[in-house]
Amino acid sequence: MKIAVTGAGGLIGWHAAGRIHAAICAARFRGAPPPYDLIQIDHATFADAARLSAALEGVDAVLHFAGVNRGEEAVVERANPDIARALVRGLETAGVTPHIVYANSTHAASDTPYGRSKRIAGEILAAFAPSYTDLVLPHIFGECARPNYNNVTATLIDTLWRGETPSINADGRVQLLHAGAAAQMAIDAVLDGRTGRLAPKGRDMTVADLDAKLRHFHALYTANIFPDLSDPFDLALFNTYRTGGYPTHYPRPLKVNADPRGILFESAKGGNAAQSFLSTTLPGQKRGDHFHLDLVERFLVVKGEALIRIRRVLTDDVQEFAVSGDRPVAIDMPPLHTHNIENRGEGEVITFFWSHHLFDPANPDTYADPV
Repeated sequence: MKIAVTGAGGLIGWHAAGRIHAAICAARFRGAPPPYDLIQIDHATFADAARLSAALEGVDAVLHFAGVNRGEEAVVERANPDIARALVRGLETAGVTPHIVYANSTHAASDTPYGRSKRIAGEILAAFAPSYTDLVLPHIFGECARPNYNNVTATLIDTLWRGETPSINADGRVQLLHAGAAAQMAIDAVLDGRTGRLAPKGRDMTVADLDAKLRHFHALYTANIFPDLSDPFDLALFNTYRTGGYPTHYPRPLKVNADPRGILFESAKGGNAAQSFLSTTLPGQKRGDHFHLDLVERFLVVKGEALIRIRRVLTDDVQEFAVSGDRPVAIDMPPLHTHNIENRGEGEVITFFWSHHLFDPANPDTYADPV
């Protein structure tokens, strides 16, 4: 199945492309044919009609996340219908009528420039596509969201990592849905052939309560304590919070107690149903080259010299961290970031690993992907 994702560089688009990419990686690891052909469509592609129609040739489905949600009101009102028309023209030129899943907004019911913009764009797509899913989304949060850009969760997280105090609207409320959950709903709508209106509910809370929960996470995490992550919403929100500290606040420092006998430090505390294990890595060897969607995973070298590399999936953005057992630090892997560890010394490397739940072979949440 050939699936095009528009707005693939945006929050939900990247999460959707990442999940499709994960399924491709899993099939490749098993030696099976890839289940999908992923086409990522960005701003530059939309700006070139010939390039857009070429990208859309043979597509079976389009997950349409591209859009404009801020700017001058007149610009915003025109933008989303114009993007929808460009998509329709590209599909017509390519000679395809795929299943379209449109990331709509709860604001589409309001008589505002943005609301009208989203509503009209949906009407354009629905009139063209014989199979159309109107995915009406509440407030979206997730890893790698842009702070100070129409995303209250990302903005609150950014103020925490900066050590600032945000201005909170005491009457504000949000209905929060994780970008990964929204992306999976869009993918599932295509796989299940589900059309019509889908309106998932978000977790309802006040902005003040959201800020308090994030501050609780921050207080624990900066004290090297992981919170209880048994609630999937809390897991998604904590992953979003901790990814907000990457890479600026990496590696995570540990309090090391030293005396004539050696050193003592706490590797990881808290969490629930956690799993820990050790590995040895011989000189010149690597471990990893995989990523996770949800897993909270810590790397901590306790002996030897190593280099840890982390790459945001579907990008060339690679960060490197030189680590040593002589100076223990924690590297916590962000979701949707593939990673590895390489022994760069002359002796063996011993690494402590910690994850927030027990490994489940039936659902490993591990996708092979070279850094």
